[in-house]
Amino acid sequence: MNTGSKEQQAPKDPAVPASAPAPDEQQRLIHIHLRQIPLLSELTDEEVLKVKTEMRVRRYGKREVVLHKGGSGDGLLFLLKGQLQVIDVTEDGRAIGLRMLAPGDFFGEIALINNSTRSASVVAMTEVLVGFLPAPVAMHLFSHVPSVAKQMLRHLAQKIQRDSEFRSLLSINNTAKRIYTYLTLMQEKAPDGTVVENLPTHQDIANMINTSRETVTRALLALAQRGIVRKDSNRLVIVDPEGLKKLVQS
Repeated sequence: MNTGSKEQQAPKDPAVPASAPAPDEQQRLIHIHLRQIPLLSELTDEEVLKVKTEMRVRRYGKREVVLHKGGSGDGLLFLLKGQLQVIDVTEDGRAIGLRMLAPGDFFGEIALINNSTRSASVVAMTEVLVGFLPAPVAMHLFSHVPSVAKQMLRHLAQKIQRDSEFRSLLSINNTAKRIYTYLTLMQEKAPDGTVVENLPTHQDIANMINTSRETVTRALLALAQRGIVRKDSNRLVIVDPEGLKKLVQS
């Protein structure tokens, strides 16, 4: 994925996107989505009103850059709708996918807490709606609202664990095993079984685990032929979790 041209076209300041909903639509969207954000789910009505007043909603098109690496940590962002990918760009201009974001996720917290610059870029995989909460309001929530502080501590602990697991994944020499391990890290329990929700494209998976799109396609096809996985709309159903686990451990 080449983000060079997009970074030149996209606005430097996430507070001034190319497209933003009208004020009345913005309030409606906030009303719909705010309680669905785990970080904010336990706020009092008064706290929710404060956040609604301060939060600004922005719309981005597919492949637009929502955040630029090196930008200022001037706020906390929430994905309200769509799918985002966190990427880093190497010195030779190659985009490396770090993780995917789904509705309800927040991002930009590290630069905000450290008062530093953004450590990675965030790119829209689909058309997305993003909520932007200015730094003073977000920091007030972190320091004065116990439920938010607790959620943030849990999030940071999980982030450290996930990043450690991902580093271990990238150290695996066998490419197929690296793909199988990626699927086990992404899988989650659903009412109808074990799934990988919002499955990234084969190219995006390839970017994340440092291989080619063709290799990812072949590995997923082989898993499907063995009855271990099944493609279902925009997700992957892990039909045989134990079979996948054995491939990872073999």
